[in-house]
Amino acid sequence: MNISYRLADISARLGGRILGDAEVRIFQIATLEKAQPDQISFLTNSKYRAQLACTRAGAVILGEADAEATDLPRIVSGNPYAYFARVSALLNPLPEAKPGIHSSATVGAGAKIDPTASIAAMAAIGDGVTVGAFSVIGEGCCIGANTVIGRHARLYPHVVIYHNCVIGDNLIAHSGAVIGSDGFGIAMDEGRWVKIPQIGRVVIGNDVEIGANTTIDRGALDDTVIEDGVKLDNQIQVAHNVRIGAHTAIAGCAGIAGSAVIGRYCLIGGGARILGHLELADYVEIAAHTLVGKSIRETGSYAAIFPFSKTEDWRRNAVHLRHLDELAKRVKALEKQIESLKGKEQ
Repeated sequence: MNISYRLADISARLGGRILGDAEVRIFQIATLEKAQPDQISFLTNSKYRAQLACTRAGAVILGEADAEATDLPRIVSGNPYAYFARVSALLNPLPEAKPGIHSSATVGAGAKIDPTASIAAMAAIGDGVTVGAFSVIGEGCCIGANTVIGRHARLYPHVVIYHNCVIGDNLIAHSGAVIGSDGFGIAMDEGRWVKIPQIGRVVIGNDVEIGANTTIDRGALDDTVIEDGVKLDNQIQVAHNVRIGAHTAIAGCAGIAGSAVIGRYCLIGGGARILGHLELADYVEIAAHTLVGKSIRETGSYAAIFPFSKTEDWRRNAVHLRHLDELAKRVKALEKQIESLKGKEQ
């Protein structure tokens, strides 16, 4: 059965100001280029206004600045991109999971599974685990002993959570995510590495999303902490004892070394690297592929990316880079000579 809503229904649920026919019925959301008359589209950047003239969408979502840019039925919002996200969620709800424990799942002694929770086929729930109301544990997931999972969590197939972790409400963890594996703790002794037991936990707040194949290591002594509202993309490595502040978003393939502290509302680009024991202030933005080698104490946007160029040009520039220190010393020496000559002239 297809879900549909009138514009009036959408506005009643999500707010926003309707201009035009409020009775238009919407079945799905789409781009301006591909939308059909039973779909709603969105404009989040005024430079794409021209697309409004040829769109076939039945309605659009846009901001106050573009409210009169079309005669189509429309919802005007202060944040059209966020409004689009909420409309998409309304029109595309997650499939409902059937409460209960599949016959092929295993549940350890003393585990507490809320009757409204769903435990799928081949899932393994360890001793003393708690699974909160309406949570969904997908096929093949493995939950270690004494882990606590809050309400409305959704673990997609083959998520692994090690022992003693604490997970808040509304977690989304995608397939292959590993939470609570050992941190990379080793000590050299007489030519051999000695493993340092990782006895901390991973503690995750509410409304966190963890992408596919992202790994979050448990703390060596204290906990690794992911605060409320953090969004982690796919294939991110979070090392032991890291703390990520509330509502920070990190794009794919980023790596955060041990004991780094990331502030609140930070944005970290794909492939960025943050070295261990550093601190980032709140509201810091890190560009993709940037290596952060020292703490950032001040809010702002930071980048350390050498632009690509033709290979032969890059090689010549690389040679020059090797001699930058020598060049800087020569410049300083010349500056001193110039100052000395000015002094003699006076």
